[in-house]
Amino acid sequence: MTTQNLLVELFVEELPPKALNKLGAAFSGVLAEQLKAQGLAAADAAVTAFASPRRLAAHVTGVLAQGADKAVQQKLMPVAVGLDAAGNATPALLKKLQALGADVSDPAAAVAALKRAPDGKAEALFYDSIVKGASLQAGLQKALEEALAKLPIPKVMQYQLETDCELPGWSSVNFVRPAHSLIALHGSAVVPVKALGLTAGNSTQGHRFEAKVSPVVLAHADQYAETLKNDGSVIASFAERRAEIVRQLNAAAAKVGNGARPIEDEALLDEVTALVERPNVLTCQFETEFLDVPQECLILTMKANQKYFPLIDASGKLTNRFLVVSNITPDDASLVIGGNERVVRPRLADAKFFFDQDRKKTLESRVEGLSKVVYHNKLGTQGERMARVCAIAKAIGQQVGGDLLAQQAEQAARLAKTDLLTDMVGEFPELQGIMGGYYARHDGLSTEVAEAIEDHYKPRFAGDELPRNNVGLVVALADKLETLVGMFGIGNVPTGDKDPFALRRHALGVIRMLIEKDVVLGLPELLALSAPVFGDKITGGADALIDFIYDRLSGNLREQGFSAQEVDAVMALRPARLGQVSQFLSAVRAFAALPEAPALAAANKRIGNILKKAGEVDAHVNPALLQEDAEKNLYAVMQKLVPESEAQFKAGDYTASLQTLAALRAPVDAFFDDVMVNAEEMDLRLNRQGLLKSLHVAMNRVADLSRLAA
Repeated sequence: MTTQNLLVELFVEELPPKALNKLGAAFSGVLAEQLKAQGLAAADAAVTAFASPRRLAAHVTGVLAQGADKAVQQKLMPVAVGLDAAGNATPALLKKLQALGADVSDPAAAVAALKRAPDGKAEALFYDSIVKGASLQAGLQKALEEALAKLPIPKVMQYQLETDCELPGWSSVNFVRPAHSLIALHGSAVVPVKALGLTAGNSTQGHRFEAKVSPVVLAHADQYAETLKNDGSVIASFAERRAEIVRQLNAAAAKVGNGARPIEDEALLDEVTALVERPNVLTCQFETEFLDVPQECLILTMKANQKYFPLIDASGKLTNRFLVVSNITPDDASLVIGGNERVVRPRLADAKFFFDQDRKKTLESRVEGLSKVVYHNKLGTQGERMARVCAIAKAIGQQVGGDLLAQQAEQAARLAKTDLLTDMVGEFPELQGIMGGYYARHDGLSTEVAEAIEDHYKPRFAGDELPRNNVGLVVALADKLETLVGMFGIGNVPTGDKDPFALRRHALGVIRMLIEKDVVLGLPELLALSAPVFGDKITGGADALIDFIYDRLSGNLREQGFSAQEVDAVMALRPARLGQVSQFLSAVRAFAALPEAPALAAANKRIGNILKKAGEVDAHVNPALLQEDAEKNLYAVMQKLVPESEAQFKAGDYTASLQTLAALRAPVDAFFDDVMVNAEEMDLRLNRQGLLKSLHVAMNRVADLSRLAA
């Protein structure tokens, strides 16, 4: 069968920019998937997605005009239901065959054409038929409807469309934006499918202002991108348009000189790509007096409000130049540049005003105001929360670094949330913490405290840096622990994809800080320090919280490349000090590579089962009660190796500790071959169980080695 490439485009009004790339991928993906499912496109057909502010399109290679016929076998009914005692067709069978379009004029011939095959405990009748392949028009119609129905659109709009019939009128259409035209080209032939009240043709619209012709007519499916670029002044491919913006941004920055480069922001780049059809990057500037304002404020207002790309110099300092991605390319760009400079000036002036006003009050003077801000109806105000964070920070600081750290951590925790009451953070909530650091320095506070206030939200996201100093580390831990303990304490836990208080992110932040900073306090100890500060505001939740944190840690370790067996072995013991976890995992990985590992892991599992059935067992051995040579030999080898392994464990050499115990394989195997553990004499049984208990304790200091057993 001959094939042609297929092009489908839906031309609409401006689509939501933050969702455009996802919409384009979903539209093309579902469309191609449906064509493949109907046999109209090969499984390896190439699919190209196009998405611009006003269009979604897909190009699929090798699409058939008519799908191949398929042989289909259908189960009809059990033989006992379809045939009578004489083997003739029952009325039920004839009715079923007639419904399927089979010829039942000769019932005997119809029965002879059926197949009998086992179906569970009985035998069933099966009917073979040929199903005609789908036509492209019918198949594409179904695929298009499915693609539109599955677009990831949280909310659609309803609009009216004039009906295309003899009687004038209007019909209601529901879609993310009003649609104006539809293209469906199979090679150069139009496929007359319909969608959203539109019938497919071969024409679309180009750039609003710079298209060379209107409408833009497509001669062939393969000429879509080229025709739109040449005649419509539109770069239809999202990826190509994005790459062109990056190229122009870098070229414009290079012309500015002094190592200038545009701020890196993938989300902003995606959003701007979704706002323009043919990008044109222009260089603008603002007055240098605004550079006295913290650069985070200026960068944020330019990015968030205006979608500009600020330029930073080689040292990472903001310059007074910024780049604009325009959607038009006039011969004289001065008016566009001047207009954007006029627009940004009031924004920067607002930021400067907020900064100047905020500095007229100290952070300390704002503390009282926190008691007027509700945090949670069950957990009180921000003032109450601040007091709890202070208490937790002081307790952690005392344990980790003594009086000085405790005092600094308490001071930083007391002031950490006060910038929530400033005008700047009120306008730009993303700057909370950052502005607190600036205002703390202005108030004359120490560098350690100012940095701690700035850093106490860190890590804010995966891969974010950790607090710079110990004061910040303590306050960040206290802040996240207060949230976790409080929310779990009132039963406000994450469910499914809902996590309004970002408890998963807080848990991962605690994990990262405890591991990467190797905090000496164990996780259970930290939670025990945190819970009492809530008084009677919380009831329980401690067990669920510690399970939650260890589950997050397990998942995180698997994402880092550790095997499920390795992670399960280490996490089964719930290591208190998380800074040791990576060393434990490395030790387990090295042990698992030893030839003795499988046998010892299996033996460890067997020992665990024996001890579980025995109940409470004392790890004590009376050498005088050892009778068999195998148990005497095992005890003797343990007397030599276990102290050595324990010393290595205490020294932090966990790999050596496990490898030392690998020499126990032979005596352990011999013990299980020659010794009856559950001897009839109670004293012998208890002694042997005690020997196994001692061995079990020694083998499972680093990890539960039984988890390595196949």
